[in-house]
Amino acid sequence: MGTAGTPQRRAILTGGLAATTAALLTACSSKTDSTARGTAAAAGASTSPSPGAAARPDSPWAAFARLMDGNRRWVDGRLQHPDRDPKRREFVAEEQKPYGVILSCIDSRVPPELLFDTGLGDLFVMRTGGQVVGPVVVGSVEYGPMTSGTPLIVVLGHQRCGAVKAAYEALRDGKELPGNLQSIADALEPAYEETAKGKHADPVDAMTRVHINQTAAGLRSNQDLAPMVKKGDLAVVSAYYSLDTGRVEVLSGAPSA
Repeated sequence: MGTAGTPQRRAILTGGLAATTAALLTACSSKTDSTARGTAAAAGASTSPSPGAAARPDSPWAAFARLMDGNRRWVDGRLQHPDRDPKRREFVAEEQKPYGVILSCIDSRVPPELLFDTGLGDLFVMRTGGQVVGPVVVGSVEYGPMTSGTPLIVVLGHQRCGAVKAAYEALRDGKELPGNLQSIADALEPAYEETAKGKHADPVDAMTRVHINQTAAGLRSNQDLAPMVKKGDLAVVSAYYSLDTGRVEVLSGAPSA
């Protein structure tokens, strides 16, 4: 899942790129009321650069806690819609430092900013069919942790994924999907092969979960991300979203407090 890299490439990413984009990647924060800060503040978030703004979570646990708090609000219908006003837009216009990276599916029913009840400037979001990855996608996932210290990556799959279903059926029947859709099936083949080893009441759902875990494991072992994971500066979480309930279920990689 990781991208091949040379010392020169890493130097460019961590040196030249970080230097030239430093002005854009300085700290920012979200502005929620004091009751919204609860778990993340207790978990050790950083000092806020703006009066009245919630501190940006700077540890994997604090970032994870804030995301899951937001998902609980989504499930319960207690949305706060934080940081979605002109003042926030102005505040992040020239600088950003998102606390989370979300790799999710293109499905219209799974918008990360909504189901985690987050605001403008909180998340780097990548969305591909079946949350499949390739070099450009992996590079996009790496961007936050490698240039602005984003402490959390979440690989988010979901219930009744059409891309996974289409790939499963094509691979099972030995048929090709039309156009570039076949590239999605090709990327999902390892998950299909693993799923095919067992019997499942819902093989498409099983394949979705296998693929989520495989993708997260690949990112954790990525040559550029793995050192950050080992130091505890970064967590890569695999998670599954229920369309029926709105709940995000953590599959693996949840950071500890």
